[in-house]
Amino acid sequence: MARVVVVGAGMGGLSAAARLAAGGHRVTVLEQSGGHGGKLGELRRDGFSFDTGPSLLTLPQVYRDLFTDTGGPLDDEVDLVPVDPTCHYRFADGSEVDLPHDAAAVPAALEAWSPGTGGQWAALMADAARLWDLVGEPVLQRPLGGVADLVRRSASVRDLLALSPWRTLRDVGRRRLSDPRARVLLDRYATYSGSDPRRLPGLMTVVPYVEQRYGGWYVRGGLRRLGDALFERCEKLGVRFEFDARVTAVETSGDGVSGVRLAGGATAPADVVVSNADATRLYEDLVTDRRARRPRRSLGRAVPSLSGFVLLLALRGRSPRPYHHRVLFPADYDAEFDALFGRAPRPVADPAVYVCSPDDPAVRPDGHEAWFVLVNAPRQGPVDWTAPGVAERCADRVLDVLAERGHDVRDRLLWREVRTPADWERDTGSAGGALYGSSSNGPRAALLRPANRSPVPGLYLVGGSAHPGGGLPLVAMSARIATDLIGPA
Repeated sequence: MARVVVVGAGMGGLSAAARLAAGGHRVTVLEQSGGHGGKLGELRRDGFSFDTGPSLLTLPQVYRDLFTDTGGPLDDEVDLVPVDPTCHYRFADGSEVDLPHDAAAVPAALEAWSPGTGGQWAALMADAARLWDLVGEPVLQRPLGGVADLVRRSASVRDLLALSPWRTLRDVGRRRLSDPRARVLLDRYATYSGSDPRRLPGLMTVVPYVEQRYGGWYVRGGLRRLGDALFERCEKLGVRFEFDARVTAVETSGDGVSGVRLAGGATAPADVVVSNADATRLYEDLVTDRRARRPRRSLGRAVPSLSGFVLLLALRGRSPRPYHHRVLFPADYDAEFDALFGRAPRPVADPAVYVCSPDDPAVRPDGHEAWFVLVNAPRQGPVDWTAPGVAERCADRVLDVLAERGHDVRDRLLWREVRTPADWERDTGSAGGALYGSSSNGPRAALLRPANRSPVPGLYLVGGSAHPGGGLPLVAMSARIATDLIGPA
């Protein structure tokens, strides 16, 4: 039985803690904040409840496997329901399309909206299915092997051509989709990893494929209920939690990790340390061991992911069409990515707007709506989100954009709460409030996140800034990879 310290109680840390405890290890989780869940946060006020982080679950089997492996079925703990349509999209010309939950129905929906697009999209997703065979279980659910590993697993020249590492997602859209609006729809999936479609590798067409093949899901009562269920599973397995416990260093010896040091000087000895902290924070601030120089240098060269600016809107009345998810596109999508990833990052003047408004009585008073509104934003640092007036001006602008695109809710507004990249940085410890650690900009970046096993013996990484990346299913995959490397007691 090893003494394991998990740094951080985000979903990656909780997943690792549950698996390790089920495997017989003695596990302690140290969390800098006052509660569990990490970015899977929640705000409750006046009868309204908002998920403040992820709002859609894909690949639910990842969590079903996690719960089955650690003591009992997921469906005994939470109520998973399909989101249908998965998303409603509105384009700058005023046209609209709904993508159904059923993958088989997506081409017909697109064809009815834009003749010719349904067949083109179906062909693109057929190729993405082959890419998923190459990068799904073989790469995303195993220890990091990078591009060389992917090439070794490619059975033919056709596989290598399908990977096309020299093509970006934007290139793929231009080659395969004749309707410019469909290309904008494809570009949107780059933001799922905090990236720029003009630099994201084209193999990331697997992202829309996975969303459509496995569907989008919601947890009744809010996605936060999934985090609560996982926390309770950890407690049942004997995991010990310490909150308001900020780790200031990972201590090492010649043999590897020996424990962690806490703010105030206390230490917690450990045979194994699993870090759910942001990888940049870990290697720059917590680990001074010389064996960590290589990942530290690699992270220094990486392009950080984008962050997010969030409005939580408590609204009176009900919308005539209460879509669970909707995306409202701007006229110039490239201007958004220029603002986010250009030499002088700045708030986006005319952003794409994402709205999540679950039709769930558990999250709103009767006759009201709870809207989570997200626009992509540059990190804290390049923009000082704490400067007087910056956040409020941005909030007002987002409400104006909603109105311009047919969703004027200003006269329905009871109150609003604002979350900026500075809040993400403070609350979760992510560098600059980056939502996904490093971006996947560049032909190799998507497969070169920090490895789950550190060069420092006994130190492991989980969470959205480590392999295989961000998002609820991927952070649970990272935990499984790390705990398989550690092994049972």
